[in-house]
Amino acid sequence: MSTHISNKEKYIFLLVSFMIWFPHFIYLPILSPYMESMGGTYVFIGIVLSSYGLMQFLFRLPIGISSDLLKIRKPFIILGLLISTVSCFIFALTDSLGWILFARSLAGLSVATWVVFAVLYSIYFADREVHRAMSSISFVVVLAQLLGMIFSGYVVNAWGWHAPFWIGGIVGLIGIALAFFIYEPKEGVPKAPVRLQDLTSVMREPQLLKISLLSILAHSIIFTTMFGFIPTYVTSIGLEAKDISLIVFAFMIPHALATLYLGKLVVPRFGKWRSLKYAFLVTALFTLITPFVESKWLLIVVQGVNGFALGVLFPLLLGMSIESISHGKRATAMGVYQAVYAIGMFLGPFLAGILNSSFGIATGFYFAGMLGLIASGLIVVWGRKRSQKQVGKYQISS
Repeated sequence: MSTHISNKEKYIFLLVSFMIWFPHFIYLPILSPYMESMGGTYVFIGIVLSSYGLMQFLFRLPIGISSDLLKIRKPFIILGLLISTVSCFIFALTDSLGWILFARSLAGLSVATWVVFAVLYSIYFADREVHRAMSSISFVVVLAQLLGMIFSGYVVNAWGWHAPFWIGGIVGLIGIALAFFIYEPKEGVPKAPVRLQDLTSVMREPQLLKISLLSILAHSIIFTTMFGFIPTYVTSIGLEAKDISLIVFAFMIPHALATLYLGKLVVPRFGKWRSLKYAFLVTALFTLITPFVESKWLLIVVQGVNGFALGVLFPLLLGMSIESISHGKRATAMGVYQAVYAIGMFLGPFLAGILNSSFGIATGFYFAGMLGLIASGLIVVWGRKRSQKQVGKYQISS
């Protein structure tokens, strides 16, 4: 919207954005092994991991609508950082599994405010530059994930289980202080609030429904594997906590590279739907073989390929979720999409936790792999239906 906002104000905003994500990713790789060391069962670990997504599913859309109704963004950002900081300090100060569940739920609530971050930052740019704005803020999220997850294992090795939580809390405090310097243009909030008619009409869009279903499956996979039980699997095959960081690094670098080269190499070569189909198929196969891998270096290769495949999926799904929606309803569509895919963030690890507890940790990976195969199958079925419709239209016109 505005082209008169200084680079300094943009950098402050990006730094604050980094500080709401980094605290939760510096402890994520060690969270499952930490709970297991305290006596947590796979079912309980699955519940804790799923609570993060459940809170986002429940609160993301209400937070976005409330922000529109009140015509403010900055207070929601400060509130999100405050909740994030409290969450980290609860982790750091307690040794109770019950408090861990509460703290992780708060973490999910804190990042549910992310929809407000994205909307406010887009206001800093002219309409023609919004894609550049979203690329910048998406890179900050990936950077926070990468740095947090890489250093997690080393921090635990050096200073113990609680160290990542203390670091996260301190980073959160700095983020709160910086958030007061965020610039919010008074004219930046749309005067017309989100209407119920907009929500219902957007939710009936066929492509949005299909992409949202695929995104549920994709988020179920990543929150069951790398953001879920991969760290536990690493320690279960006799590797050390510091090896978790190495495997995370092997996953995250291809994950980031896939995002960068998606629009230049992958989609132009295969097309959007074929790229989705192949990416789901690759992540399905490499997830299914994970339980058979007990070598550190082979596991690094497997997770690297998986990281690239999932890195293709998420930005492609994000773009396709709104491409068929009119410009006036795209913000609403994005809110709906973000709320819906959070189902996968809690349902995936929750079901995997139950399966792991009943049949062993390998079962969770088989479950996640099957989700990838189901997604590929759905894309094939939808593709055939589109082809049949096109043939039908051609015959009618002839």
